[in-house]
Amino acid sequence: MAAVSGSVRLQRCVVSPAGRHSASLIFLHGSGDSGQGLRRWIKQVLNQDLTFQHIKIIYPTAPARPYTPMKGGISNVWFDRFKISNDCPEHLDSIDVMCQVLTDLINDEVKSGIKKNRILIGGFSMGGCMAMHVAYRNHQDVAGVFALSSFLNKTSAVYQALQKRDGALPELFQCHGTADELVLHSWGEETNSALQSLGVSTKFHSFPGLFHELSTGELEKLKAWILAKLPGEMERQKE
Repeated sequence: MAAVSGSVRLQRCVVSPAGRHSASLIFLHGSGDSGQGLRRWIKQVLNQDLTFQHIKIIYPTAPARPYTPMKGGISNVWFDRFKISNDCPEHLDSIDVMCQVLTDLINDEVKSGIKKNRILIGGFSMGGCMAMHVAYRNHQDVAGVFALSSFLNKTSAVYQALQKRDGALPELFQCHGTADELVLHSWGEETNSALQSLGVSTKFHSFPGLFHELSTGELEKLKAWILAKLPGEMERQKE
C-alpha cells in the first residue's frame, strides 16, 4: 500500500461558500461511507446543507481497500483496523499512507491561498480518528480538530507524537452519544483525557441516549464551534 500516496487523488464532494472563500473545512466520513454520503446525511439531519458564507467544505471519499473487521471485504475506509477496539495496536502502515494523501489535500488548499490556520479538519467515527492523526502528528498548525463518535487506541501514535511537541496545539472539539454501541462513550472520554494531559485544549460534549449517529443538537454545536475557530471578515474585524 505504501506506493499509493503519490498517486491517490481523493474524490471530493465540495460545498462552495456563498461569499468570498477565506477558510476551508475538511470533513471525513465514517467507515463504509463516502463524501457525498456524509453530506447527504448531514443535510437530512439539519434539513438543509451545512453551508457557510466564507468557508469551503470538502467531503473527501476514502479509497476502497480490504477491511479486516469485515473479514477482508472491500470498503471505503481511511485505514485498516485489526479490530474495532481501543485495546489493540493501530494499523499504522495504512494510517500513514492516508496521512500523506490528506496532507496533499491540505496543501492544495494552501496553494489556493488559504492559510493553514484557516483550515479545520475533523470527521465522524473513523473520520474523526483519521483527523486526529493528520492534525496532531503532521499539521499542528491547523485551526482546530473535531471528532464525532470517535476514539484513539490506547497506544496511539498520536500520543507518542504529542509527547515530543513544541508550541501551541489545535483545539479538539469532541461529541459522543452515551448510547453508542459501536464506539463506546468511555473510549471517547479516555481519548479526550489523554489528549488533555498531553497539552491539547479540548471541548467534550456528551449526548444522552444518542447512538452511533449524528444529531441536530450536535451539528448545531459543531457549527458554532467552526464559526468561532474560522470567523468571517466582519467577526475578525471586531476581534
